[in-house]
Amino acid sequence: MGSSLAGFFKRTCLPMKKANPGFEQFKVAEKSHGSWMKLYLEGNTSEVLLNFGKKVLKQYLEALKTLSSSLSQQVAQYDLYSMVVGTVIVLEVLLLFLISISKALSARAEFEVPLSPPLCSLLFYLLCLTLCAIHVVVCTSTGSLSYFCSISWLSAVGVIMLVSGLLCVLLSALEKRFLNPKLLVKNPAASTSSWSELDVLILAGTIGHVTSLGASSFIEEEHQTWYFLINTLCLALCQDICRHYFLAKEHDLQLPSTAQMSPAEVRGTSSHPMKDVELLQDDLKKTRFPLSESAGGSEKWMALATPWVILICCRLLRSLNQTGVQWAHRPDFGHWLTSSEHKAELSLLASVSLVLIFILVQRKCSLVSKIAMALGLLGVYSYRAAIGNVVFPWQQDSKDISKGITEARFVYVFVLGIVFTGTKDLLKSQVLSTDSKVKFIGLWEIYSGLVLLAALLLRPHNLPVLVFCLLIQAMMTKFVWKPLEFDAAQVTIMHYWFGQAFFFFQGNSNGIASVDIAAGFVGFDHYVEIPAVLLTGFATYSGPLLWALHLLCYLSSDVNRNPAAMGHGCFCYALLHSIPVAAYIILVTGLRYHLFIWSVFSPKLLYEGVHVFISTAVCMFFTAMDQNHSRKGPV
Repeated sequence: MGSSLAGFFKRTCLPMKKANPGFEQFKVAEKSHGSWMKLYLEGNTSEVLLNFGKKVLKQYLEALKTLSSSLSQQVAQYDLYSMVVGTVIVLEVLLLFLISISKALSARAEFEVPLSPPLCSLLFYLLCLTLCAIHVVVCTSTGSLSYFCSISWLSAVGVIMLVSGLLCVLLSALEKRFLNPKLLVKNPAASTSSWSELDVLILAGTIGHVTSLGASSFIEEEHQTWYFLINTLCLALCQDICRHYFLAKEHDLQLPSTAQMSPAEVRGTSSHPMKDVELLQDDLKKTRFPLSESAGGSEKWMALATPWVILICCRLLRSLNQTGVQWAHRPDFGHWLTSSEHKAELSLLASVSLVLIFILVQRKCSLVSKIAMALGLLGVYSYRAAIGNVVFPWQQDSKDISKGITEARFVYVFVLGIVFTGTKDLLKSQVLSTDSKVKFIGLWEIYSGLVLLAALLLRPHNLPVLVFCLLIQAMMTKFVWKPLEFDAAQVTIMHYWFGQAFFFFQGNSNGIASVDIAAGFVGFDHYVEIPAVLLTGFATYSGPLLWALHLLCYLSSDVNRNPAAMGHGCFCYALLHSIPVAAYIILVTGLRYHLFIWSVFSPKLLYEGVHVFISTAVCMFFTAMDQNHSRKGPV
């Protein structure tokens, strides 16, 4: 047995360089092992032999530990230089977002990026020269081990100029924000603003989610974090609804005293105080409690029931798809529906879901889009029947009619038609500067076209996920966001949270195995790279995408009340996704030698990378639709 163990170590370690300390330790242990074997064969059974054997075993264990560490370092050779460069860029962008919060969320919604003074300063050129020198030193010492060193010098200089420019812009923004006394006097809103319970919950939830990314178990079960956050959000909304409709006191509607009024308000008081008191009280009643007096009793109770209905919907969705790692093996309602014995039940559920999707989407579409939506949803059911997922009532057997290619392409035609109609309305509203209603209709038609595409790509048992998504959006819009007059930042955060939760409601996880690659082959008889990638990406992130587009539709309808709503929503959406991404990049860099780096942390990083591209596209769409700022010009 001793000779076989020595032979195993020889075969394992001989290919290594002799300079390796683990190999040298193994050679010493091997010689000691030979001496021990010689004594053992001579029949020596004294205590010296026993102690000598323990010493040999300890030498082997130390050699094994050193070799294991050496092998792990050789297998996982990280490009630390490129990782540091990428992390620095992400952190600079995040800090620029954080510094600009006060101006970006102000009434003018200005996100100022001062380019000319910082990029023309001496500091910028000094930073470029310093970073170029560091780049030369690192690349000459590491050779071609770094990806950043293997790219062309023109690309490397471009990245160095980007890092230097962002740093100079960041320092300029810091100077304007903290070192300019005039701005501190003009903008005291940050110190006087009051925080509601909902704001505290949003801040605590964001910090808690970012903190949880440092543990592998929380990443594997991240869906539990989002389920908890949206359930807590619903309870907080229930409190706000009760306060809004049922706890309104008369003293809340009284005119503030003169001591509480600013000097400008006191000077602006007219010569008819009683008339002004009555007008101000009427305005306060209309603005503070717009529906508590005028809304009927049914609307009050519907508003109160909305959070509880959402909680019931979320509980049903949790039972539809088990995700994560801990409970993924347990059967769920989706497994029951997709079994061959329950095809009739799945067919009924799919047909009812498609009808509900049409009812929830068509109410804001034009007549042409309504017809296209109805025919497209019928094509979705025909496609699923063609490939054997569902059956028609008159279908006698489950024999496949076709591969579903014709039916799927039939649906694609209507998706493109609806999206084209919406794009035409958007261009009309942007070019001709028509009223906001035309832009809202165009956005809603693009949204409905993508809903139709999601209905085609999602598995038939996941159609209720799409139905509940539309239902929650409709109820929150009608009974919560508009009556309670939440600002654009709060509504954006709620959309982001629900979008993240619906990502997991679909059955997705932070593991690569949960990606449904079958969505990339819908309507194709062979593999086509670009459509397959786009369709798979849309099917995977359909939850966050649909919630982001609904946010855009909601804010476009709210522009008349708050012209800066679109800018606030775009900034908050970008900031919300930048914080966890930046924190996670730092965590992954620090935990690159963790035991679960390839099985847990790296797949999550891939998901976040794709999500960053999608969020960037969403923010660009936000900026293009922000007609208020596009007329002013760049800020």
